[in-house]
Amino acid sequence: MLSLQHFVAMFGATVLVPLLTGLDPLVALFTAGLGTLVFHFVTGGIVPVFLGSSFAFIAPVIAVKEKFGDIRYSLGGIVVAGLVYLAFALLVKLAGPDVIKKLFPPVVTGPMIMVIGLGLSPVAVNMASSNWLVAIVVVVTVIVSATLFKGFFSLIPVLTGVFVGYVTSSALGIVDFTPIKNAQWFSLPNFMLPKFDWAAISIIAPVAFVTVMEHIGDITTNGAVVGKNFFEKPGVHRTLLGDGLATMIAALIGGPANTTYSENTGVLAITKVYDPSILRGAALLAIAVAFFSKFGAVLQTIPTAVIGGVSLVLFGMIASIGVRTLVEAKVDFSKSRNLIIAALILTLGIGGASIKIGTVELKGMALAAIVGIIANLLIPEKLEK
Repeated sequence: MLSLQHFVAMFGATVLVPLLTGLDPLVALFTAGLGTLVFHFVTGGIVPVFLGSSFAFIAPVIAVKEKFGDIRYSLGGIVVAGLVYLAFALLVKLAGPDVIKKLFPPVVTGPMIMVIGLGLSPVAVNMASSNWLVAIVVVVTVIVSATLFKGFFSLIPVLTGVFVGYVTSSALGIVDFTPIKNAQWFSLPNFMLPKFDWAAISIIAPVAFVTVMEHIGDITTNGAVVGKNFFEKPGVHRTLLGDGLATMIAALIGGPANTTYSENTGVLAITKVYDPSILRGAALLAIAVAFFSKFGAVLQTIPTAVIGGVSLVLFGMIASIGVRTLVEAKVDFSKSRNLIIAALILTLGIGGASIKIGTVELKGMALAAIVGIIANLLIPEKLEK
């Protein structure tokens, strides 16, 4: 039962990413479960986390799919993003986690997270506009679930919103149940191999610069809930290695990038049960469900407006987390240095600026991330009195 709670907590967000990007949600469930088991193996099975689909990669995956007309090039970029994780794991092992924090202070990571959320906002609005009534019902349900519900159900507002939106859509007659009738009960998920192109890699791989810092924050929070210092044992270099390998393996068979899930850390906080084997049980459950084709067909019949309504909240929340990062770190925007760094990241990232070097194109968030990191390193702290 405890493993089932963790499965439900991660489910809504994990399947939403493939529904938005065009990947198979059943493959996403399989790779989330497999990635979680890989992470636990690499970290010695002592860190109680679950790895699910990462929202940070949605925008670049969609961009690559539209540019190349083949989502397998997006998978190739995600594989290389996993390699970036491995490089950071080696850097942390050799130089310590303080080096990562120096490269990615809040004045850099905050605006970068905001770019992820704000860059996705047009996608959410376009989907919601297919049926604003349904989208508004979903938004209201998510808000009520997140703010008024107590206990475990307050942790699954996305799942609750999708369920109510689906029921509402069915009542309005806008759900096509044909795929459910035609689907087999059990079959293999739609696994696929990645394709590689430097242009696609340059769009997707730099997202790892953001998610590495996100990972460190998640591991810190998880350790605080459990009451252990995972930076010392097994070490953040091992958790980064586990996350990177999970992401690479997922993309190699057609799944989205993986990341540690705060939803499951929330379940830990409520249940007070910190046994990592329970998370591994949830991973095995996710793998088993991935072969249930009828269930995958149900997911594919979810109307666009339902996903749009959920996305209106989720993508806005991503941007808000970027703001929270700046507030909690007490970044002083009366200093021109901080204003300049944040301004460069926001304008380049949201404005869609691009620089082409040979066949490689740095665009949007990838360009913004690199410029932000360089600006932070080059602009002196004592720029003004």
